[in-house]
Amino acid sequence: MIACGLDFGTSNSAIGIMREGLPSLAPVEGDSTLIPSAVFFDYETKGSVLFGNEAIETYVAQTDGRLMRALKSVLGSSLIDETTMLAGRNVAFTDVIEIYIRHIKERAEAFAGRPIEGVVHGRPVRFVDGDDIADARAQSTLESIARRVGFRDVSFVYEPIAAAYHYENSATREEIVMIADIGGGTSDFTVIRIGPQRRVKVDRSDDILANTGTHIGGTDFDSQFSMRSVMPVLGLGTHLIEKNLPMPMSLYLALSNWATVNFSYLPKNERQVVELLAGAREPDKVARLAKVIHDRLGHRIAMAVEQAKVMLSERDLVDIGLGFIETGLNVAAMRSRFESIIRDNTERLRVAAVGCIAMAGLKPEEIQTVFFTGGSSLIPAVRTSVARAAPAARIASGSDFLSVALGLTLEAGRRIA
Repeated sequence: MIACGLDFGTSNSAIGIMREGLPSLAPVEGDSTLIPSAVFFDYETKGSVLFGNEAIETYVAQTDGRLMRALKSVLGSSLIDETTMLAGRNVAFTDVIEIYIRHIKERAEAFAGRPIEGVVHGRPVRFVDGDDIADARAQSTLESIARRVGFRDVSFVYEPIAAAYHYENSATREEIVMIADIGGGTSDFTVIRIGPQRRVKVDRSDDILANTGTHIGGTDFDSQFSMRSVMPVLGLGTHLIEKNLPMPMSLYLALSNWATVNFSYLPKNERQVVELLAGAREPDKVARLAKVIHDRLGHRIAMAVEQAKVMLSERDLVDIGLGFIETGLNVAAMRSRFESIIRDNTERLRVAAVGCIAMAGLKPEEIQTVFFTGGSSLIPAVRTSVARAAPAARIASGSDFLSVALGLTLEAGRRIA
């Protein structure tokens, strides 16, 4: 049986198989081994479905249809049982995930040249914080989807453990490592003993000293950044003339979150904003909100915010371009301001890392290396905060978006013959 390692991520996904004893990732979009976790249902071509960057680019070109991103976040939320309207019919969110994973599997099978029947699926340490039943249900749902797309043998590995196996593959000495996998939807930590002699072991349970995770990731940073930087120019924080009531927060919260942005386009919301505009103290701003909802521009706002976040990792000042709402509209964003906005969450990440070390029965100074992976680990404030949990450790990173997929593929080679 041929098996694969599948990293279905909130922001991006990758899949690989073993070739000649080495993990090899499949090209899933052109020659790229990484594909955005995005699906676009194109209404102009009688329901064709596009994936990844092609999905995003088609949406940006204002093709009539429906863009869906951050699909994985549905698994850890109340949306797991919900449906969404696609071309006039209700479709379950889990069916959308199935469509996406089926596409990834087909790309891997084209690369392998034959059917793939086994999968080692990555999963966060916690799909849901503080709710073991909901967490188990999220994994069960993902397993059901994997079986529906044709995987007969399905197993799971915590994503930071998979990243540890990838890091270990190049290790030249034994050491105690804390893996910090800071992704789009979750952040996970593993403390593990790794080394050249240990990587040949079949059973690694004695080497894995602790795992912990929290439902904080890049999409949370995006949402906070959007709420504090962009939504005010759409009227957040302004008031209505009658009784000086504030504009409803719920409209802005839905627009700022990848998982819920499509709900902001509901006809009832459009009608509500028209009514609010008639009584707004700052109608120019609320008129922008009405345009965003009417023209379905929420995803474009989310993409502009995400791009600015990425740019702030290397710059102190960027503009969030909103010219698609109103000609010349920009919002200046400073790195220091962004870091202040996400400070509570970066501190929660530090606390989670400290807790993982304590769960391992170790002192902070006993961690020899902190290995960062995941796209959100590239944010300087995130990296600095987590590194404080093990101040004497060496900082390492590599294959920020692909470490988990490579580690899962290695594990698939070991588990499924």
